[in-house]
Amino acid sequence: MQVEDILTQERCHSRVAGVSKKRVLTIISEYLAQECGPLTSDSVFAALMAREQLGSTGLGNGIAIPHCRVSKCPGIIGMLITLDEPIDFDAIDGKPVDVLFALIVPDEETDEHVKTLAHLAELFSDPDFCYTLRQTQDDEDLYHIAIMY
Repeated sequence: MQVEDILTQERCHSRVAGVSKKRVLTIISEYLAQECGPLTSDSVFAALMAREQLGSTGLGNGIAIPHCRVSKCPGIIGMLITLDEPIDFDAIDGKPVDVLFALIVPDEETDEHVKTLAHLAELFSDPDFCYTLRQTQDDEDLYHIAIMY
């Protein structure tokens, strides 16, 4: 799995005003529902929140990978967001989050879900990659940086 397999330029957003964890998950849900025909923002939001209740998807070092399985999801879908200001995301290191890669997968894609999460966690453990994302001011540049790594 490569990032370009699950991410599009339309699903990359730089310097989003986040305010709170709930608000960011709402923004993600709305974007993804617009992009992915059969999904509704309510179903995506409910699935993301249910996953967060199991434990935060904040990895630490300002990175979060909110993810969930959603029925009627047409395939593995990613979305990359940087925030204009870091927010509390209940991350494991207690630090606020400013880079998020949301991932939604069809219910039946359990193995691919785990493999994709592992790949993303490895990618976001690269400090140079994260630094470059944080410096980016443009959605198109954000996309190109994400698919180059």
